[in-house]
Amino acid sequence: MKKVLFALVGMFLFTVSSYAQEVNGPKLAKSAGKALAAFNQDPGGNKSKLEEARNKIEEALKTPEAQALPSAWIIKGDIYSTRLMNELAMQSINPNATLSGDNDAVVAFEAFKKAYDMPEIKKYEKSQVIDGVVLLQPQLINMGVGKYSNKVYEKAYVSFKAALDAHDMLSENKKKSLFDEKQEYNDQVYFTGLMASLAKRYEDALPMYELLYKQGTDSVQVYEDLYNTRMALKDEEGALSVMKEGRKKFPKSSSLLFAEINYYIIKERLNDLTGSLEQAIAQEPENASLYRALGDVYNSLFSKTLEDTTQTREQKAPKMKEYADMAKKNFKAAIEKEPNNTDFNYSLGALLYNETNTLAQEMNATSFATAAGQKRYKELKAQMLLGVEDAIEYFQKAESLDPNDPNTLAALIQAYGRKEDEALYMEFKKRLDVVKAGGTNPASYFKN
Repeated sequence: MKKVLFALVGMFLFTVSSYAQEVNGPKLAKSAGKALAAFNQDPGGNKSKLEEARNKIEEALKTPEAQALPSAWIIKGDIYSTRLMNELAMQSINPNATLSGDNDAVVAFEAFKKAYDMPEIKKYEKSQVIDGVVLLQPQLINMGVGKYSNKVYEKAYVSFKAALDAHDMLSENKKKSLFDEKQEYNDQVYFTGLMASLAKRYEDALPMYELLYKQGTDSVQVYEDLYNTRMALKDEEGALSVMKEGRKKFPKSSSLLFAEINYYIIKERLNDLTGSLEQAIAQEPENASLYRALGDVYNSLFSKTLEDTTQTREQKAPKMKEYADMAKKNFKAAIEKEPNNTDFNYSLGALLYNETNTLAQEMNATSFATAAGQKRYKELKAQMLLGVEDAIEYFQKAESLDPNDPNTLAALIQAYGRKEDEALYMEFKKRLDVVKAGGTNPASYFKN
């Protein structure tokens, strides 16, 4: 038994030793090169040689000895480049033919670049690399466009970036590149940054946009994308600097203006928002959403002032009236543009209703101990109910447009409760209960 065991161990050791000798990286890389040469001599007759070459070079480059050879990486670049060019030629005959690799252009370029960056590379080998890169650069662009079309933004970025790196290599060696014209180069830089942004690789996008920005670009899109990228990287100070400069350089740009508006919204800088929105309205006077947004800002300022406990009602009254009047003006302008917009009608109704809260507060503070106090209470209540009626008009319109909007139904419940109209109070309470339970009201109560 022991003899059999030793014989098996000896056989195993011999097998491993033979395999180790067989996987001679440099030798296998040369063999891959020979298989590629055989394919190139007769692509039709030696079709299998190309896949043989690919398998051999991949196996060879698993060894440190082959990895240290520029020639091995050049062979890999040639193999993948050859496969790509051969399959593209097949596609020109048969559009339904598919490519074997995900992006052989990138695989080939990365292999060439690996060789190019090695100190050991010989002059003739460097020439081989450059010749290979000349052929690959157009395919890197084409493959990147294809990935972008399929919304594979990460791979589109890698391909576009490789095309730019190819340009640098070709320029260093005084070879023609597709990006020799400045505008062509800048366009490629921008699209490479854009692909990085879409892939959320903001650290890779940043140097692309900054390169164009530092050149003094006349593209408002570069400013906008650089602003968004710096914001994504939490560089708020740098982002605001770009926005400020861009707004000054492109005063009529809607995209930068809206970026500024969104920033002020996020930061709740309401006073700054009013000026930006007014400018946006001046540029897009038919945009109903802008009027509604400006109305929302003034409505928020009104609410903040109403809730301010550091001032008396008398002290707050002038500002509250100013904010409420501006909110109403803009909500009404939005409704004029889009009369059947549920949100616009609800927003104006909510503002008018909230205005009555100031009268309710004063009513609660009025004393009944005197006849004058009782009289004042009645006057305030009458005023309040008129305001509620005004609000109900817009709530009714909103309900007629959408009988299942919970905000509108809740507003009608409050309004009819304040009017002490029990029948309508209960009607809209039932309707809101239906919506809360996951159901729908089949028809509106009020007619549009």
